[in-house]
Amino acid sequence: MEVLMPQLGETVNEGTIAAWHKAAGDSVEKGDMLLDVETDKVATEITAPVSGVLTSIDVPEGETVDVGTILAVITVEGEEVVAKSDAPAEPAEDASTTKPVGGGLSKRKSGERLSPAVRRLLKEHNLDVAKITGSGRDGRITRQDVVGFIESGTKAPASGGVSQAGQRIPFDRVRKVTAAHMVRSKATSPHVLQTIDVDFHCVDRSRLTRKEQWKSEKGYSLTYLPYVARAVCLAIADFPKVNASVEDDALVVHADVNLAIAIDLNHEGLLAAVARNAGAMSVQQLAVTFNDLVSRAKTNKLKPDDLQGGTYTLSNPGPFGTLFTAPIINQPQVGILSMDAVKKRPHVIESAVGDSIGIRPIGILAHSFDHRAIDGAYSAAYLQRLKFLIEDSDWDSEW
Repeated sequence: MEVLMPQLGETVNEGTIAAWHKAAGDSVEKGDMLLDVETDKVATEITAPVSGVLTSIDVPEGETVDVGTILAVITVEGEEVVAKSDAPAEPAEDASTTKPVGGGLSKRKSGERLSPAVRRLLKEHNLDVAKITGSGRDGRITRQDVVGFIESGTKAPASGGVSQAGQRIPFDRVRKVTAAHMVRSKATSPHVLQTIDVDFHCVDRSRLTRKEQWKSEKGYSLTYLPYVARAVCLAIADFPKVNASVEDDALVVHADVNLAIAIDLNHEGLLAAVARNAGAMSVQQLAVTFNDLVSRAKTNKLKPDDLQGGTYTLSNPGPFGTLFTAPIINQPQVGILSMDAVKKRPHVIESAVGDSIGIRPIGILAHSFDHRAIDGAYSAAYLQRLKFLIEDSDWDSEW
């Protein structure tokens, strides 16, 4: 049976062989891990579709091929093995090979295959793989095993990777893609930054009364993020050019709001996962959707389509206590909003009977936009509308 490069998503037409977990001649059971396939930002594990013998491996590690390409052949019991005229491409190493990992600082256990994420962590932290106990199938070392080993404070002696100038850490695939994307964005779009103070008092009246029950029922916190996201979607309805892309000499205004949220991968990278048709979601639905995306991102379970098709992006460094952030536009979008820390501050409260000073939860929203697509007045009016929606909406009606 031929093992083909799968369709990893509606918009993904190719994939890169990151690692083979079996060698030609190995017996495999249906469901066994065969190989890892990577796209720009996501690694997917491919399992054996049938039980049999892995007769040949036709695409080596590191090669990028189109969907439908034959990756390997599994011969099931009773089938005749058909010899090929040319020798099949073998994986970079077979099951009996012990090969240096991490620039020669650690060695791989005999017979063991490591995923790209595991190899990156081993290399970055100068770890000896022989000292780590695997909890995966057949004792395979998982990313969580390595993270746990790091957090335990036990490291292999470093050698060869550190100089007087400090440690040199090569960029992994995610960092390379992110770096190229950021440089391209700054070179493509003339960035302009605008910020605005927002009073989250009305949001808190809704959020804090439901906070404990939500945490108890859902298992995670009800944050400001879904409230801001809901306000963003409502504001975009009035200022649709914010939800757009530049194509050649035209602005393509999107009908749906596919809201991307920037997700930190435990300081090891950054992804922007997409909540599709976010404009039709309530605060509750946005909170559930965001938690699902974040959870799957941190466990390497996002699908390629989860990272495609975003029309506007939200970045949320607020949990780290930041004042305001100038975010870089997520191409080919024309705008990105940074939501920074919401903190209690003295604030002037205006009313019909006079002004007063009170203690209010205040946060700064920072909007970076592409000056080719919109002007400062349009962005400022969008921010003003966003501020009004957050400060004056009846958020209880969302529930």
